[in-house]
Amino acid sequence: MPKVKPEKKSRIHGNISKQGILFNKDFGQHILKNPMVIKSMVEKSAIRPTDTVLEIGPGTGNMTMSLLESAKNVIACEIDTRLVAELQKRVQGTHLKPKLKILVGDVLKTELPFFNLCVANIPYQISSPLVFKLLLHRPFFRCAILMFQKEFAQRLVAKKDDKLYCRLSVNTQLLARVDIILNVGRNNFRPPPKVDSSVVRLEPRNPPPPISYAEWDGLTRIAFNRKNKTLASTFRQTSVLVTLEKNYRLHCSLNNQIIPEDFEIKTKIEKILMDVNAEQTRARSMDVDDFMALLLAFNKEGIHFA
Repeated sequence: MPKVKPEKKSRIHGNISKQGILFNKDFGQHILKNPMVIKSMVEKSAIRPTDTVLEIGPGTGNMTMSLLESAKNVIACEIDTRLVAELQKRVQGTHLKPKLKILVGDVLKTELPFFNLCVANIPYQISSPLVFKLLLHRPFFRCAILMFQKEFAQRLVAKKDDKLYCRLSVNTQLLARVDIILNVGRNNFRPPPKVDSSVVRLEPRNPPPPISYAEWDGLTRIAFNRKNKTLASTFRQTSVLVTLEKNYRLHCSLNNQIIPEDFEIKTKIEKILMDVNAEQTRARSMDVDDFMALLLAFNKEGIHFA
């Protein structure tokens, strides 16, 4: 019988297979195997010898080893204890071991320490909450080089009137400059995911915009709930009116302001929208500056979203 050639595997993945470690889909584990993609991500992060780098989901450590060569320190956050053990083995007995700190657990529930840069291949299912955990982190970091599902990355950079433009787009662009810097096919991973990926560069705006992010998030949540409807229609919904009236009455109470007996929240909101010529505007056609002007107009009249 002819010999069957074994499937080619990198040494590290072969070792993991022998140890009985299977990648966990619940954790979104798709290990980046192409060294050229890893090299490109590390180069684009422009690591300085004094930098502390945060890596999320280091997996088997292919990117981690490259980061350790360039940075002062690497903080790797990993939820899978099997891969933590594998990562520890890779640095054991090397000059890189003292430079690596491993945080074991769910990154969304972990208090992140100081870091200068974040470089990571992000598990798809935590992409959105992780973006905002990073962008609201203090003190500020310099930039993040992050790999996401391609469509998610496109939503991050989408501009008003684009098909993919959404609340994620405008909330991200409020807090950061964001660009897609590299597209990565699914065959660069093991096991291959069902979709292609893109690498995004996020640079936090420092100083941040002089507004409450909780207020901003409340406004965009309402507006994008029906992004193709006019704002006049969106703010006419009973649930929206009830919430905003409750907030308004609380605001007046805290500031010792008397509310007229004939007060109607619907009339007040309609007047604010009319004053800024926004009643016929749709969320899909509003950029960061448009939402900023609208939020300030509402707040000036005592209407709050948080």
